[in-house]
Amino acid sequence: MQYRIDSKTGNKISILGFGCMRLPSNLGQINIEKTEALFLKAIKEGVNYFDTAYIYPGSEAALGQILDKNNLRNSVYIATKLPIMMCKKFEDFDRIFNKELERLKTDYIDYYFMHMVTSPAQWQLLCDLGIEKWIEEKKASGQIKQVGFSFHGKKDDFTALVDLYNWDFCQIQYNYMNINYQAGRDGLRYAYEKGMPIFIMEPLLGGRLADGVPEKAVNVMKGTKPELSKVGWALNWLWNQPEVTMVLSGMNEMSHLEENLSLADHATVGMWGEAEEKIFSQVEAIFNEAYKVPCTGCNYCMPCPQNINIPGCFTAYNTSFAIKKSTGLNQYMINTGAMTQTPAFASNCVSCGKCEKHCPQNIEIIKELKNVKKRLEPVWLKPVMSVARKVMR
Repeated sequence: MQYRIDSKTGNKISILGFGCMRLPSNLGQINIEKTEALFLKAIKEGVNYFDTAYIYPGSEAALGQILDKNNLRNSVYIATKLPIMMCKKFEDFDRIFNKELERLKTDYIDYYFMHMVTSPAQWQLLCDLGIEKWIEEKKASGQIKQVGFSFHGKKDDFTALVDLYNWDFCQIQYNYMNINYQAGRDGLRYAYEKGMPIFIMEPLLGGRLADGVPEKAVNVMKGTKPELSKVGWALNWLWNQPEVTMVLSGMNEMSHLEENLSLADHATVGMWGEAEEKIFSQVEAIFNEAYKVPCTGCNYCMPCPQNINIPGCFTAYNTSFAIKKSTGLNQYMINTGAMTQTPAFASNCVSCGKCEKHCPQNIEIIKELKNVKKRLEPVWLKPVMSVARKVMR
């Protein structure tokens, strides 16, 4: 196992972290026996960072149970998250945090996230509730060692968030197909220059860079390094970059874990050069051949008066062609907030034209949003999501 240093604390972090969002399960219940086997194998081979969250069903409890049973709490760093959308008053912070400690069978958290922060405005709402005072108290008591945030917004908001608070770390979605998405490469480098450790989520784009790579792109990869898998290309691309502290992977099969462990044993900064970068450029171009909208995710079209995530809509639309329609639909539901109380579908567009005035690609956004609606808003979508939202209230 290779390790990189958390520049804020000096902690040695395994370059491969264990993401606990999709643990092995049977009929919706986590399979503790299989999960324990995975955790013990990972720890034995040097993985020392485990990432979970309050809202991952059963995940915190499973991690806590297994670490406690095997007396391994002090062998790993635990990362979990405060669901900020569930915090309406100061008392909610302790209510949620104490439940997390109970589930995890621990009295402290190593890396504590503000979960799914999308903008400075969201952070300000937490500040209005007293989050800074609460963090200060928890750090002073030793119950929280480090505080950071996981980001799910646009590039400019990411850099603003980095500067708004003295964060200990951050986590971003980043992979070779998301160089200009959300924080992107620019955000990665900005945070790194600020001295922040940066943890990576979605290195395989939800598995799509493992099983959704176009055959033409696979052939390009095999022509250069026939021994390296699609997963290997994706993970090594990340580990090659000095700004990346650790890469999270959700490994719910022993074969996934073993492959990733083997890759992590040999990954170093600078292991690839110009030849490999050219391959990635070719692979990206092949992906883009299937894209219908030439959106780069620059966000100049935002904010939309109807709160539509325009780049997100186009990303999902392109994914539905480049990879798989169901994958694009899933991405569309996430990007539009389909499960929230105020979803903003492409069909919400009122054709005001504000977005088109600012698009550097001169995309006919109004026209393309109609195409998104046609492809990704089946007649059942809104009624089903409406029922789901009522159930979740």
